[in-house]
Amino acid sequence: MLVILVTALVVSFLTEAFLIRTFYIPTGSMQDTLQIDDRIIVNELVPDVVDIDRGDIVVFRDPGGWLGPVEPAPIEAGNTVVDGIQWLAGEVGLRVPDSDDHLVKRVIGLPGDDVACCDAAGSTTVNGEPITEPYLKLPAGAIRTSEYDFSVTVPAGGLWVEGDNRYNSADSRLHTDTPGNGFVPVSDVVGRAFVINWPLSHWSWLGG
Repeated sequence: MLVILVTALVVSFLTEAFLIRTFYIPTGSMQDTLQIDDRIIVNELVPDVVDIDRGDIVVFRDPGGWLGPVEPAPIEAGNTVVDGIQWLAGEVGLRVPDSDDHLVKRVIGLPGDDVACCDAAGSTTVNGEPITEPYLKLPAGAIRTSEYDFSVTVPAGGLWVEGDNRYNSADSRLHTDTPGNGFVPVSDVVGRAFVINWPLSHWSWLGG
């Protein structure tokens, strides 16, 4: 039994250290896709090995000036050998990991894309075409997919990201006056979320 436990811990550590990381969601900016207190698993092969696609949910380092009282960071599990047992406990929801400087949002625009809002129907457009966003959480009666008008061209090496809870998300739209003009460098992306693994009642695949 001890050998099995140690083996499981080693495999878990190696997997987390090199392939995946886990994050705890402290805010409602990605509701209803991600709920407060959800834990997600992130694939670290994105973007270095696997490309980022529009619609992906990505975790990224703060590009500079994004985090504040209204946008606390997701909380990440440690990935050291010393934290192995704590990490295993965290995977079943028994431990709250340490905080760091990461955010989670959905990719709307890739390098070279023209992203704008809103068209006559209230939709966000990418390269002149309205996009379908079934994941959006909008206030009752809202028609527009954003309360802010914008029109941007995503630069090389950048991403335009927004929260699913569009009227309650401090995302690219609100950071055009910060370093990077609201664009997230692809190099700041630590991975793509692919599953909600805690609580079990929220367990679901996120795609990718």
